[in-house]
Amino acid sequence: MSEKFSKIGFILSIVGAAIGLGNAWKFPYLVGINGGSAFVLLYLFFAIVVGLSIFFAEMAMGKISLSDTVNAFKKLAPSHSKEWGFAGVIMITGLFVASFYTLIIGWVIRYSVVALSKLPADIETSTNLFGNFISTNAWEQILYFSIAFFAYFFILTKGIKSGIERINLWLIPILFVLLLLMLAYSTSMNGFDKAAEFLLVPDFSKINSDSIFMALGLAFFTMCIGIGAVLTYSSSLDDNTNLFTSSLYVVFLNIITSIIIGLIVFTFVFEFDAQPSQGVGLAFISLPTLFAKLGVLGNVLCFTFFITLVFAGLTSAISMVEPCIFYLNRNFGLSRVRSILIVGSVVYVLGVLCALSNINEVKEILKFFDKSFFDCLDYLSSNIMLPLGGIVISIFVGYFMQVNTLKKLFVPYMGERVFKIWYFLVRYIAPVCVFIVLVKGIL
Repeated sequence: MSEKFSKIGFILSIVGAAIGLGNAWKFPYLVGINGGSAFVLLYLFFAIVVGLSIFFAEMAMGKISLSDTVNAFKKLAPSHSKEWGFAGVIMITGLFVASFYTLIIGWVIRYSVVALSKLPADIETSTNLFGNFISTNAWEQILYFSIAFFAYFFILTKGIKSGIERINLWLIPILFVLLLLMLAYSTSMNGFDKAAEFLLVPDFSKINSDSIFMALGLAFFTMCIGIGAVLTYSSSLDDNTNLFTSSLYVVFLNIITSIIIGLIVFTFVFEFDAQPSQGVGLAFISLPTLFAKLGVLGNVLCFTFFITLVFAGLTSAISMVEPCIFYLNRNFGLSRVRSILIVGSVVYVLGVLCALSNINEVKEILKFFDKSFFDCLDYLSSNIMLPLGGIVISIFVGYFMQVNTLKKLFVPYMGERVFKIWYFLVRYIAPVCVFIVLVKGIL
């Protein structure tokens, strides 16, 4: 593909891929139950040691090979290139994740509409509203899922520069502006001081072995690694881009975004004496009732919050499916539009099945191993395929790619000493840590 990302386009596209819906509830939730900033410090440590080291490895594969995920393994393997090509199956993980992820974006769009009307005034009403929506209203779920689906697949038809880069150049700055506006308002509330203390003052007494595993898992999953997205984007990266500083910007912006969202969310939680440890329920059940207490202003803030999540979700979803589109386009000579139609058909069918698997009348038909179809895809992709992708990439780069080729790529940007540290991490530390995530997820 002749199109190339600009430096800022690449950074914002990767940031858009990394910042997703989980930043709105998973990060604050895990921080909240694991000692506040003590957990953040753990997360930062693993983000650098594990997440960033595999990020560099995946970036190297894309930049050196200038290929799609499958052919990157084939081109860079010193031997048995055909067999290594099968490792490119990691890109399928993105399709699985995109299917149920797009459904959740649809839920967020629906709540953006709810924010324009009467918000639920109490937890019971809010619980019933959300529960009835996902368990009885199939057509409405599919409608909002379809809106989200067609929104980002239309963007993908425009290609690298006019599609992916341009939408991130617009949406990511808008996302930050909206977050900063909400943060500015949050500072005027009594709950802000408690939220700041909760997130920024460490309490190491709450750190235990489970906290370490959670921080490790979160660091891996928030870096958008293991599905070929970083590899694919890097293959379309301008030669003048500083690989080292660009990667650091991605980590920094991802962390800052999570903390800002956490401050906003927990300001409202503490302002109205709600419970912070609610996971997904925090966004779809508790927060609407908290916004409702502020009257019309609450509707405005609620709408802004959910629109922000829509932007974050769409930019992440784009990165999940682009590796497969890029592969079909490059490997089989299909037009980009035809490649998108093939990938989109798979995502749409899987997404509709995920929606139906929550509906009372048909959910028993779509249950496997005592899990709904939605939960099966989530478990398979998040607990097994994503960690496997990270392990395969770190082992391949650490043990099979030529070290001199890696030096030629990275040393001009990071220096010899930092390169040696990274190479040690990607060979010995990162694969072991991700293997722990894999085992912990399965057990």
